[in-house]
Amino acid sequence: MPITTCIFDAYGTLFDVAAAARIAAAEPGRGDFAACWPAIAGHWRLKQLQYTWLRAVMGQHLEFWQVTQDGLDWALEAEGMGDDAELRERLLQLYWELEAYPEVPEMLAALKAGGMNTGILSNGSPEMLAGAVQSAGIGGVLDDVLSVEDVGIFKPASVVYDLVGKRFGCAPDEVLFVSSNCWDACAAAGYGFTTAWVNRAGEPVDRLPAQPLHRLNDLRGIPDLAGG
Repeated sequence: MPITTCIFDAYGTLFDVAAAARIAAAEPGRGDFAACWPAIAGHWRLKQLQYTWLRAVMGQHLEFWQVTQDGLDWALEAEGMGDDAELRERLLQLYWELEAYPEVPEMLAALKAGGMNTGILSNGSPEMLAGAVQSAGIGGVLDDVLSVEDVGIFKPASVVYDLVGKRFGCAPDEVLFVSSNCWDACAAAGYGFTTAWVNRAGEPVDRLPAQPLHRLNDLRGIPDLAGG
């Protein structure tokens, strides 16, 4: 069946998760942080994801905002900056204002112009996602923002992907699901979505039962995939 609905992961796919650390590192008086911010940003993102997987397996769900704070605390301590409370608060503030990747607004506008349904499906809490969408100014080209909080478990649980069909009334093979997380794109492919992995970092594909159909360096090619 033709694609009718384009669904995007949020963090790392539409929104640059390294932006908070990068912006803080450029602020005056943060020389120590500037020297290690890439490592902290990398640790932060990895622990944030690991904690979602572990909590899903353990059946101990809580909102993504707490997971985000826990990941940051680990990352700061790992780089010897765990006592800098002001830096911690600044990074968390900036996380609510993440930058969208440059191609995002035009890409979403092209999908809407082509008659596609568009939406986000994310581990993020509704409040976090609303803040990011507003900061990026893309609310007008999204039909909905779906959060795992509606089912109480993080991706890649299949009940999360169920939310798309329930909201848009579409079959799985009508959905183009786009994620920068290969594991997410693989899981969505196994669920039945057509999937595109946005591999900005040039990483190897994850060894999982299903594989993404498409692999891209950024989001500019998504309208063509959806229309083709």
